[in-house]
Amino acid sequence: MIRVLLVDDQPLMRSGFRALLEFEDDIEVVAEAGDGARGVELVREHRPDVALIDIRMPVVDGIEATRRIAADPALDGVHVVVLTNYGFDEYVLDALRAGAAGFLVKDIEREDLLHAVRVAARGEALLAPSITRRLIARFIAQPPAPDPGARLGTLTGREHEAMVLVAQGCSNEQIAERMAISPMTAKTHVNRAMAKLHARDRAQLVIMAYESGLVVPRDR
Repeated sequence: MIRVLLVDDQPLMRSGFRALLEFEDDIEVVAEAGDGARGVELVREHRPDVALIDIRMPVVDGIEATRRIAADPALDGVHVVVLTNYGFDEYVLDALRAGAAGFLVKDIEREDLLHAVRVAARGEALLAPSITRRLIARFIAQPPAPDPGARLGTLTGREHEAMVLVAQGCSNEQIAERMAISPMTAKTHVNRAMAKLHARDRAQLVIMAYESGLVVPRDR
């Protein structure tokens, strides 16, 4: 059973998501909150598999709530997916940097919502290639100062290669095909890279790849 916690300051939005999620046999909504502060409290109380958190809320917004959850070692198994009305913007990028596994636009189709929750519960990032391209565009517009040695020196050559492919939007199966290895081995390389860099998930690995200079957008 996938346990989900909803955090949104709009009661109608929460009830709509709850109705869609609880119709499924494998998903249970364990609690809901109207602001980020209360949401973090409930995450600590219920330890859900997935926390769907609105980015823009009173008291504590979704970015700060995500940061608090990501900073708590006891909440390692909680995967945050941020909700936005506006598509990909600077708030979403900040949330991904804070530790979110991905994001959803609130007018998402029902099947896409269910797929996203199940993907997040498995510990995978909600970063389709199209989203990765938008991330790259942000780094082209505002390139960070690279510091590859300090952050990436512990990775093996294969882990470097796997991280580059993740940053290009590849799935484990695509990484396996590119590297001529099994999908399980590809997943192992990705997981080891995440562990060494203290990345919570693939979303943070993508951001680290660009922030560190390991991957440089061609248009930069």
